[in-house]
Amino acid sequence: MDAQISANERYRAVQSRDRRFDGQFFTAVKTTGIYCRPSCPAMTPKASNVQFFSTSAAAHEAGFRACKRCLPEASPGSPEWNLRQDLAGRAMRIIREGALNNGNVDALSSQLGYSSRHIHRTLVAELGAGPAALARAHRAQIARNLLVSSDLKLADIAFSAGFGSVRQFNDTIREVYAVTPTEIRQKAGRSALTRGPEGSRLQLQLMLPVRQPFDAEGVFRFLAERTLSGVESTHLESGHLRYGRTLRLPHGPGAVEVTAVADGAGEWRLSMRCEVGSLADVGVVLARIRRMFDLDADPAAVDSALSQDDVLRPLVAEVPGTRLVGTAEAEEYVVRAVVGQQISVKAARTHLSRLAQLLGTPVDSTFDGLNRLFPAPEDIVASVPDPPLEGPLDPDRPLRLPRRSIRTVRAAAQVLAQGSLHVHPGVHPDQMREQLLALPGIGQWTAAYLALRVLGDPNDWMTGDVALVAGARRLGLVAEGTSTARAHLELEELAQRWAPWRSYAAMHLWRAATSDPLGPAGSV
Repeated sequence: MDAQISANERYRAVQSRDRRFDGQFFTAVKTTGIYCRPSCPAMTPKASNVQFFSTSAAAHEAGFRACKRCLPEASPGSPEWNLRQDLAGRAMRIIREGALNNGNVDALSSQLGYSSRHIHRTLVAELGAGPAALARAHRAQIARNLLVSSDLKLADIAFSAGFGSVRQFNDTIREVYAVTPTEIRQKAGRSALTRGPEGSRLQLQLMLPVRQPFDAEGVFRFLAERTLSGVESTHLESGHLRYGRTLRLPHGPGAVEVTAVADGAGEWRLSMRCEVGSLADVGVVLARIRRMFDLDADPAAVDSALSQDDVLRPLVAEVPGTRLVGTAEAEEYVVRAVVGQQISVKAARTHLSRLAQLLGTPVDSTFDGLNRLFPAPEDIVASVPDPPLEGPLDPDRPLRLPRRSIRTVRAAAQVLAQGSLHVHPGVHPDQMREQLLALPGIGQWTAAYLALRVLGDPNDWMTGDVALVAGARRLGLVAEGTSTARAHLELEELAQRWAPWRSYAAMHLWRAATSDPLGPAGSV
């Protein structure tokens, strides 16, 4: 949906109880002091008594509390933060990653490149609340999820949600929800917290709210095609899909397993199990997985826009709810994309799996098939030698790639290890592209592909991608006799009509390049 919809349009969404708008804005009722999600089943208030907020934090700051009936904090996140590349949007993405849990606004300043005063002023003007209030609202959302999904002790929930103390946790929950944490827990069914021996990792299971439709089969098949042995695992069967992977987290290694189950109404229900060494990492895992599976996207807006195109319309109808598949490990995917340049998905998977087996750090996980972390950039720099200018290459080298490709991998790993290449969610796509293109051996395609996979840029376009051209030829968007170079230029110009959802259009073209409409065509 358009992020700039008018108050009248928002009120009509509230009248129709349209759940597609849940998480995109919040409806506060002046006479009751309560704010709700648009689909709240309660009686629709008079228009004169309604005030709209773009964030729950803004509603908190204005003195409203969350509705106990519709639970607005349990709705999917706003797709606006994935679409916006301005300061406010990038700041929100970093806040959702827990940037303020262990520090103040200076943590945002260092990543965004603006003064803390300017960031605070911008967020208040754009979103109605400052960074501290936005971070507090996000912590409250995580805490509520843990309260209703686990049997963690309240003190552990406070810590894992990012609160500085149990008192701060209790005060925030009472202020936001007008109930105590214990009362929230008593009203909800809980899943058990799995505790291993003393000092072992903890396992939690959490629900993952998602807007329907959700192309679960496409997402999980895309990941299955690229699964690296030991680092990732996939299990696909009708109506039940599962993907797992190891994670490099702030407080030590962890693992996560995401499951999608089809219900009787044709919708997919998602949940995740995470295994962490510190409860402080739970919020980080949750944010990464939501971004990886594009769970805060607005499929109605994307599908509606792309369906205006006569060629894409049948593709959207066949596979509604297409998502941009991201990554939970940004630095890892820089290396994966560089290795995958100019070779097939299958070949890249073979090279990368071998690299992970040779250099990856072993981890103990109770999840089947997960036993090592993908090598960190510094491990690659230390263990992948710079190839000689001439002479034969060592057949036992960790990466059995040409000299030029090995040097490019090393160059990317070096700048990642040094911290001079920024790939966090708050970086602007143009900034990341500029830094990538400055590296030897990295071209426009790789930079664009990483903007899609690492940043989730919804309007990215990968000029030079052979799979996109193949899909375009198959759909008749590019004439068969057109040269490859000319086809890339024509397709790039044609793609302008799909803005601001060109990345989603690319996913449909990738599928069109194969005979399987659900198959995850495309690049590594």
